[in-house]
Amino acid sequence: MLTKNCWLIKIIMKTEIIPTILVKSFKEVEKRVELVEKYVKRVQLDVMDGIFVDNETWPYEEKGKPSDLEKIKTKLNFEIHLMIQEPEEVIDEWLKVANRVIIHFESKITNREYGIRNLIEKVHGQKKEIGLALNPETHYAVATPFLKDLDLVQVMTVQPGWGGQEFREWVLAKIEFLRKFWPKGNIEVDGGINDENIKRVFRAGANLFGVGTHIYKSKNIEKAIKGLEKLIK
Repeated sequence: MLTKNCWLIKIIMKTEIIPTILVKSFKEVEKRVELVEKYVKRVQLDVMDGIFVDNETWPYEEKGKPSDLEKIKTKLNFEIHLMIQEPEEVIDEWLKVANRVIIHFESKITNREYGIRNLIEKVHGQKKEIGLALNPETHYAVATPFLKDLDLVQVMTVQPGWGGQEFREWVLAKIEFLRKFWPKGNIEVDGGINDENIKRVFRAGANLFGVGTHIYKSKNIEKAIKGLEKLIK
């Protein structure tokens, strides 16, 4: 039986599957965009600097630059998940090529609360969207001062840095509490999402779902995406 939360989401919130791209080279970014662009409206690009997390992805691994994304001819929107130490230093460059950026609460941000508010204002000033990501152990309450201005909160169900990690069931409670506190907000969940757990994540209160391994390691990407969509309808 669906929970009361789930019915609320079905009535007022749009659900969306967002393929997540965690790769080392620009060529791999292009390939993964091409694989899913017929089936979704948006992809999430995982950007890691090797400092905030112990992994590097494009563009840091390949010494590329955000503007390279303009070379990809696609109608997909880009959501940039900045798993980097100092998002304030690079966010302007990403805003030129993406319509949504996600920063981590745990990043090194100048005068944290003021700095987050400043970033929200900057992004909205450019008519773009901004989300705040929370690591699994970070309490949802740290996001509450910003909820009225954020476009989404991204709840991590794995430690950021590597794909293919196991989904952490105990994070479901955090999603439920956040949904009760923020009934009309966008809650995205990222990490270990697949066809065996996505319905529980949906029932807990999520309406956006970042999915990487389950989609890109499937034998039939279209079937994998549509199968997930069916489970959250």
